[in-house]
Amino acid sequence: MSNLNLKAKQTTTYDAIVIGSGASGGWGAKELCEKGLKTLVLERGRMVRHIEDYPTASKAPWEFEFRGVVPIEKRSGIGAANWGREETMHWALAQDEQPYIEEKPFRWFRGYHVGGKSLLWARGTQRWSDFDFEGPARDGFAVDWPIRYKDMEPWYSYVETFVGFAGSRDGLDVLPDQIVQPGFELSCLEKYYSEQLKELYGDRYLIQGRCAHLTDPQQIHKDQGRNRCMNQNMCNRGCVYGGYFSANASTLPWAEKTGNLTLRPDSVVESIIYDEQKGKAVGVRVIDRLTQESIEFYAKIIFVNASTINSNAILLNSKSSRFPNGLGNDNGLMGKFITCHNYRGKGYATFEGFRDKFNDGRNPGHAYVPRFRNVYRQETDFLRGYAIGMSGSRQLDGNGELIGDALRDKLLNPTYGIWGMAAWMQGEMVPEESNHIRLSPDEKDKYGIPKLIMSVEWKDNDNKMTADFVQQQSEMYERMGFKNISVSDSGAPPGSDIHEMGGVRMGNDPKTSLLNKYNQLHHCKNVFVTDGACMTSGSTQNPTLTFMTLTARAANFAVDELNKLNL
Repeated sequence: MSNLNLKAKQTTTYDAIVIGSGASGGWGAKELCEKGLKTLVLERGRMVRHIEDYPTASKAPWEFEFRGVVPIEKRSGIGAANWGREETMHWALAQDEQPYIEEKPFRWFRGYHVGGKSLLWARGTQRWSDFDFEGPARDGFAVDWPIRYKDMEPWYSYVETFVGFAGSRDGLDVLPDQIVQPGFELSCLEKYYSEQLKELYGDRYLIQGRCAHLTDPQQIHKDQGRNRCMNQNMCNRGCVYGGYFSANASTLPWAEKTGNLTLRPDSVVESIIYDEQKGKAVGVRVIDRLTQESIEFYAKIIFVNASTINSNAILLNSKSSRFPNGLGNDNGLMGKFITCHNYRGKGYATFEGFRDKFNDGRNPGHAYVPRFRNVYRQETDFLRGYAIGMSGSRQLDGNGELIGDALRDKLLNPTYGIWGMAAWMQGEMVPEESNHIRLSPDEKDKYGIPKLIMSVEWKDNDNKMTADFVQQQSEMYERMGFKNISVSDSGAPPGSDIHEMGGVRMGNDPKTSLLNKYNQLHHCKNVFVTDGACMTSGSTQNPTLTFMTLTARAANFAVDELNKLNL
């Protein structure tokens, strides 16, 4: 029997395990497999293969029975209303898959399938600057980041070269330039807004949004089997061209080509296994989603990339005599200082000019105003700042009630309405200890895993920041001659941005942080956390590029340490 057990363990042993198959997990798989490590990637959701598992990709509206509307009876048991149309219904999460307890209102968007949220993200990608990495040190909220821009710069370039981004190089110190392909042209109204910002304010800029789309594919992208973005704006269905970056189109197939990848979907990770005698983690315990069987897999190093909240949950549930409060959680800070982006501020206004122009085609990105508040000095009654996403376009006059000849004539002789400019804030939420997640002591999900309790709320700083956006955006519209101005606080709860961060933060001091500068758990060196859970603070920029970059950097460090027999 002992020989049989030994043989069984050999078939479940790898050099490395990556928990999660999304943007950061895919990068972990790519880097580890390229370096020769036999790597197991665990995904709690179903298998999704690039191209063949995108059932609604490129379909026209008339190809859906009800033009995309899903009858109520077919939506029964589906929890994610944002995927409630037929075009994206295949990404929806069943209500009983992972219920959580909202101690305070929180919207938690998840992508439980191979590729995770890399198939669902908005694809905005900007580098962070030292204004972001130095934020906590400047105002004392959160702890100092153990890294700076110079530590990330070569790795940003490394990731950008492989992924491919569209955008502009703008020479702004608040938003470092990056490796980009030609961006998506600004509309005439956006160009007007950009010119007016410079003239009226001097220190505010509207630029092309940088996004993870290929506009001029290089050989490295063709080698991945990817091609140019076709501007279909159907990205959330899955892109058969690989025109935007996803783990399915890029990093996972690349890892698979090495022959070192084993991908196991339907694997709900319950905990990480810690060996008291060896003083390190030795494996991962999963519940098979389809059979409910408990299975253990073993490896020398473990990367935790299950997305911010699930990574926290897995580590908190990884208890042992050495770590009764969760793996590496000696200071009791795990699950605390959860942050996200503040999207509460929304604006819209119309513009009377440019009646001789209209916008044609589709833009999968949008214009972008980098942070301009509290950059060089503290100038407001709130800490940090916000960026603004913007989109200016001219809509067709339409009447959805027309049928027959009237509808045909309208389509053949289109007329355009006035121009409009939308705006939405992306504010940095300052991390505070009271914003946390924790495991329920008595409620469990259908896999027998403790339910999560969400206790995250907006603070006074977020309220003041939102009020400033409303005031400033209204003023900018007014000074530029816009009409019908409407800027307000939507009151959306935390999590509405899909940018959760924190809980297993990086830092120099094990007393105040969980991870070191290479994303290792201070007290369990062969476990690395490189998704949003590792973030010390949140910045105003989109975080996914930084997640991927931290993962590539940490994976290369891990392989070096493994080769030196330090892990």
